[in-house]
Amino acid sequence: MTLSRSLANFIEKTRFEDLPDDVVDFTKTCILDWLGSAIAGKDKQPIKIIDNMVKELGGLPQSTLITGEKTSVIHAAFVNGAASHIVELDDIHKASIVHAATVVIPAAIAIAEWKGKSGGDLIEAVAIGYEVCYRIGEAVSPSHYYYWHNTATCGTFGAAAAAAKLLNLNTEQIIHTLGSAGTQAAGLWEFIEDGAMSKQLHPGKAAMNGVISALLSEKGFTGASRILEGRRGFFEAMSEQYDATKITNQLGEIFKIVENSFKIHASCRHTHSTMDLVIDLAKQHNFQVRDVENISVRTYQVALDITDNANPTTVYASKFSLQFCTALAIVKRQGGILDFTDESLNDPVIRGMMKKVQVEIEPSIHEAYPEKWGSFVQVQLTSGEILQKRSEYPKGDPENPPSKDEMITKFKQLATELSEKKIQNYLNKILHLEDLSNIGLFFE
Repeated sequence: MTLSRSLANFIEKTRFEDLPDDVVDFTKTCILDWLGSAIAGKDKQPIKIIDNMVKELGGLPQSTLITGEKTSVIHAAFVNGAASHIVELDDIHKASIVHAATVVIPAAIAIAEWKGKSGGDLIEAVAIGYEVCYRIGEAVSPSHYYYWHNTATCGTFGAAAAAAKLLNLNTEQIIHTLGSAGTQAAGLWEFIEDGAMSKQLHPGKAAMNGVISALLSEKGFTGASRILEGRRGFFEAMSEQYDATKITNQLGEIFKIVENSFKIHASCRHTHSTMDLVIDLAKQHNFQVRDVENISVRTYQVALDITDNANPTTVYASKFSLQFCTALAIVKRQGGILDFTDESLNDPVIRGMMKKVQVEIEPSIHEAYPEKWGSFVQVQLTSGEILQKRSEYPKGDPENPPSKDEMITKFKQLATELSEKKIQNYLNKILHLEDLSNIGLFFE
């Protein structure tokens, strides 16, 4: 049996009733977390540009934009996906290195609203979409991740799976959907060299392309039947090593969405273990900025591939600078959405602290990646005292989870521009989503 057929069988046969209670509850938390990030990101400049383009193109009023108004289902997936991936607080899965919410949920919610699906239907589709993109991401990581942005590439499959489920496609149609999704899967890391806006384009297009793939298949459009393992398919073209068994191992027996991690700091996830550690050390020992002689950060290679930037020149680039994030965490003892600003970027105290930060590889931590995204931090004080701490799981990982109350608090912080009544309305709908008869009511 081909991998696409195995996935298609899983997608078609899985029902809401098959989801364990913990998976249902966890999926609702993922949707809440996605919405907070989308609301917080909708007014950022890259999203304004995308939103303006979409509204200029026009479209039938099928689905709601997070920026306001309604447009075509594909454009809604595009804008809402892009908006949720800009403040760097969207979820992440360690083993696949995929931010699933920002691709799967915008695709699913756009179609669910358009087709008048229920809250249970949405939960079902989201859990399935996460499953598909996580498994594909695990199969090709970590080699794929060096050049390719997994959220964009593997995420396209997840968006397509969720869309196919909500459109009630059959097994053959889903196989074609996955084929069309795979041939559109793209997203190169080169944007990080310039701090370009491509990172928002990636999830927006992945969500959009997933929807397009499902809509085309519904109308009889065909796609490659062996898009993953074929000799000129996704695996061979886009990874140096891959493990196809990751696709089918316990497929339908477990649900990987519960392996998801949530972000507490508003920066690249590869900086979070280090930020947790320096914040803990600063609070535990109550040293002052002037007391710090130097800071040694030892972590895994991928963290340095993505975040070794000793001189970020924009706020966005600062979120991908391990040196800046470490200094910010020591100076401010936190790293929330309001801490990454132009003022922080140009703060002479933070800039001075950055010069004291050295980053390097720690072999044992590197070997444990991607199952563990760890870090070791050593802070030497001017007194000669040496403080050190090691972590394997940053706050937000399943092994170090936030409480539901913490997730609700995070949502409220991200949605501060909304009225208290509207915030509470969203909370009530999402926390009881399985009772919502029509997703068309979601944004009302």
